Amino acid sequence: MDNNSSTASDASLATYAPGAPITGERKLNLHLQEQIPKPYIARALVAVDQSHPNGTEGRDHHDMSVLQQHVSFFDRNKDGIIYPWETYKGFRAIGCGVFLSLLAGFLINFLLGYSTQPGWIPSPLLPIHIRNIHKCKHGSDSETYDTEGRFDPAKFDAIFSKYAITHSDALTGAELHKMLQANRNLTDFIGRGIARAEWQLLYSLAKDERGLLHRDAIRGLFDGSLFEQLEKKRKGE
Repeated sequence: MDNNSSTASDASLATYAPGAPITGERKLNLHLQEQIPKPYIARALVAVDQSHPNGTEGRDHHDMSVLQQHVSFFDRNKDGIIYPWETYKGFRAIGCGVFLSLLAGFLINFLLGYSTQPGWIPSPLLPIHIRNIHKCKHGSDSETYDTEGRFDPAKFDAIFSKYAITHSDALTGAELHKMLQANRNLTDFIGRGIARAEWQLLYSLAKDERGLLHRDAIRGLFDGSLFEQLEKKRKGE
């Protein structure tokens, strides 16, 4: 029997509605609560899944939200502010070319910087204040980050239960494209563009030799630990 099939005994727990075939195509993991304690509670400090119930082992969260941890890799001097040249250095550190890193250093800080400012007067240096990075959450995403920057285990797991058809814990390039198409919000052209750029960059940097983007790499993206791994790999450590 399909795990997502509606039963007469408990329709209140059904995740499949026969009148909405898409709910059968994009399935949810009905056993997630057995695999992760209270998966419906978004975690503020760690990115958890079935293989990482306590988040990334041995990693200090520094009392930052998971979203803050994601961006803090690019704060190269750890002063809580990311300037365009730091974004550039961060992109270079994970293996991106000079042109892409320069483009990212300008565009990311230009698009996100003002939203994080502590006041109304914009800075010509385009700083991103990590303290306020939650204000930069965009639409057309997986919703794994909530609006405060916490990590939602159920939303993260849904990436794979819905779209990882070929391999349960990895996305192919085609499946990634399907997820991006499905996550699009109506008229959200900026959010769509940012989401596509983020995921395509992740795929180019972290896919394996078979073209698979694994769960561990995606989870590491959310808490920033993947960036640290890529930097160490590039340095040959």
